[in-house]
Amino acid sequence: MKKAPMLDANGKRKFGIRDKLAYAAGDAGCNLSFGLKSTVQTFWLVFMMLETGLFSILLLLVQAWDAINDPLIGSLIDSDKRKYRIGKYKTYILIGALGLLVGGAAVFLPFPNADVWVKAVLFVIGYIIWDAAYTFANVPYGTMLNIITEDASERTQLSVFRSIGGVVGNLLPGIILPMIIWQKVTYDGKTDFLNKIEIPEGAESAFSPENLHNNPLTGEAYKAGDAVLSPLTGSQLEILMGERVFWAALIMGVLAFLFFIFMIKNVTIRGNEYAELNKESGEKVNLFKSFGTFMKNRPAVGCTIAAMGMFLGMQSASTANTIMFATHFGQASLSGLVMMVGFLPMFIFMPFATKLVKKYGKKEVATIGSIAGLLGGAILCVFPLCPKDIQLVIYMVGLVFFGLGMGFYNCVSWAMMGDAIDYSEWKTGKREESVVYALHSFFRKLAQGVGPAAVIAIMGTPLIGYVSSLGTIGQSAETAGRLCWLVAGLYMFSAICQFVGVALIYNIDKKTLEKMSNELEARRAAEIEK
Repeated sequence: MKKAPMLDANGKRKFGIRDKLAYAAGDAGCNLSFGLKSTVQTFWLVFMMLETGLFSILLLLVQAWDAINDPLIGSLIDSDKRKYRIGKYKTYILIGALGLLVGGAAVFLPFPNADVWVKAVLFVIGYIIWDAAYTFANVPYGTMLNIITEDASERTQLSVFRSIGGVVGNLLPGIILPMIIWQKVTYDGKTDFLNKIEIPEGAESAFSPENLHNNPLTGEAYKAGDAVLSPLTGSQLEILMGERVFWAALIMGVLAFLFFIFMIKNVTIRGNEYAELNKESGEKVNLFKSFGTFMKNRPAVGCTIAAMGMFLGMQSASTANTIMFATHFGQASLSGLVMMVGFLPMFIFMPFATKLVKKYGKKEVATIGSIAGLLGGAILCVFPLCPKDIQLVIYMVGLVFFGLGMGFYNCVSWAMMGDAIDYSEWKTGKREESVVYALHSFFRKLAQGVGPAAVIAIMGTPLIGYVSSLGTIGQSAETAGRLCWLVAGLYMFSAICQFVGVALIYNIDKKTLEKMSNELEARRAAEIEK
């Protein structure tokens, strides 16, 4: 006989591990798609060879739309009062999940020989479809945290499990995908070897048959099975297999859909997702007014600055990082595996997150993490100065400390944002969950657009010297070295923003949270009695 589930005072299934696993699955689904962001930039820059200036403009345009449509869709969801069979939020998530099946692959249509205007159109249309689907899934998913449970401790648990789901979702696109789509070049000992490497126009002299048949460091002839080194940088040549990216994105879309279905079937919404946003009956959402309220919400602003810094640094660094690994280290296929080092501290911290937050508070834990992140950023700024044979080791040490800082923050970031939404209600008497969350997402996505676009534009200037038409094979040693400094600087900038956001601006410490929660609980109880 099947055991009946335990119910709470409102007749809902009690909060438990099922909710946490289901919510984690939702972020796994989101990040299976979101994790492709950096691959999008690498694909269109390296495989499709869009010129850096044009690509940075296109990327900025689509990300500007990306940022704008978040509050629009958030407002749409908030104002939708229709009764859906599976609930409002779950319905929108299902629509988004279906869209991601198509959109995730549409942005990777592999036509490298098409005219420039055709490439531009394909990129813009594919990205808009993909982004719209992602927004429909992600905005209601993030908003749901506050109505799955009203208990602060349980929200922290959801935030931790969301971080776990995010890491799981990032494993395929961030760590495994580079191993699949990058192919190392080895010498096969045949006379037609040169024909198997597409030499970029303008780099023919460096990649002469003699250079490609002889080790540039030793001058000796290659033997079958030897790694083929670039005559320009001395690193092993690697080629991006663009056609594989399309099929990988399609497969990840299917996996993401399955994760979303698991979440929809197993998470329980205990709050009222149809509640009025404001106390004044029938008051419509005013985006401009909501924006003003958001900017007065100090903890929401602090969370947003930290998140923007994270994306301006990490997301912007990802493309430069991949190309740095391809040109400087000759290890693009392993770049994701190295990045996993940054995730390890998060896994170590996760089992203790809830206990530490309960003892010290979310802000306090995130602040400690931000200090570790600053240390990691400082170490990363040193690695370009080191001898090349130890640079990768120093880079990984810096990444460990940086990952520790980001791990602390990521484990509590969504719970901190949930508290910031409560803070708005506490101070103004109005609750605008989806709009506040969507405005937070607006700035995050603005950073995701401005950052990579700016970095790609900088890469094309004499400051870095990256030439799109040369791909990764034809870049000079000087360009590869400058990319190291660019990546290090981006990580340091990210760590500084995180520290400023959570340590200096976010103002809900443990004592303030307790006071706020008690007053909101009393206020809501009084409303029910009326």
